[in-house]
Amino acid sequence: MADLPVSLDHCVIHVSDWDRAKAFYTRVIGAEAIARGAGYVFRLGDRQLNCHGKGVHAEPVARLPVQPGNSDLCFCWDGPIEDAMAHLAAHGVAVELGPVPRFGGQGNGTSVYFRDPDGSLMEFISYHG
Repeated sequence: MADLPVSLDHCVIHVSDWDRAKAFYTRVIGAEAIARGAGYVFRLGDRQLNCHGKGVHAEPVARLPVQPGNSDLCFCWDGPIEDAMAHLAAHGVAVELGPVPRFGGQGNGTSVYFRDPDGSLMEFISYHG
């Protein structure tokens, strides 16, 4: 298979309440909120979460806008998974599953699963230990 000059730039989530999403994605996920149009995009380094929601028109490109609870995203946690669990607890975010072994973009890791305010599945994966 040939190496192509391709990498992930952004993905899309649904936001039903811009202020609630901003609080979650900045405090829990650690993203930078950037005002854009009716709401925000959330940036993690050089990757971005674009948002469908009130005041954002996804047409004509998106045939079906992303719906609440319709996304499933995994974020790398740079440290022990126990630290990720403590971070979630400190922000009142319930862990739905984990810690469990998972195979991610960097190989074998350990994950915990939780939900964003719109019900989308979120995951922290740690490759430490």
